[in-house]
Amino acid sequence: MTLMTSQPPQAWVSGRVQVVSTKRAPPVVKVRSPEGARALQRLRAVCLSLPGAVEKPSHGEPTWFTGEKGKVFAMFDDHHHGAPHVAVWLPAPPGVQGGLVGSAPDRYFVPPYVGTRGWVGVVLDRASDWALVTTLVNEAFTFIGPPPMPRRKAAAARRSR
Repeated sequence: MTLMTSQPPQAWVSGRVQVVSTKRAPPVVKVRSPEGARALQRLRAVCLSLPGAVEKPSHGEPTWFTGEKGKVFAMFDDHHHGAPHVAVWLPAPPGVQGGLVGSAPDRYFVPPYVGTRGWVGVVLDRASDWALVTTLVNEAFTFIGPPPMPRRKAAAARRSR
């Protein structure tokens, strides 16, 4: 039997051909606490106010990128892997993580996985100073840099110099 390439992928089931959907279900992102829902709503507004920012799920949590194919500048943490808090993880320049964690260890922490690369965790479920959170998110966005330029635009920009 010859299968046409324009058809969806097929699989044999009991001697018959069964059409398998090519669409994947969107990942499920669950917020597990009321504090997390409130913090996520505020954090989402802060992150999506930045130019070109995009939200996508990553590792089961909402995560913000500097564009559709950009780098991560904020990761939400609602008791992820049993963490004792709701938080946001942010990339930071060298030296910032130690200064923040050292100055207020009840408010800042070294997050797992990315903490070794200078990221800082900011606790959001304990009387958060949202003006400060907004400043830290903006600084993380600036530190990571703007969304990448499409190749054609980048090539045109180089030629015009």
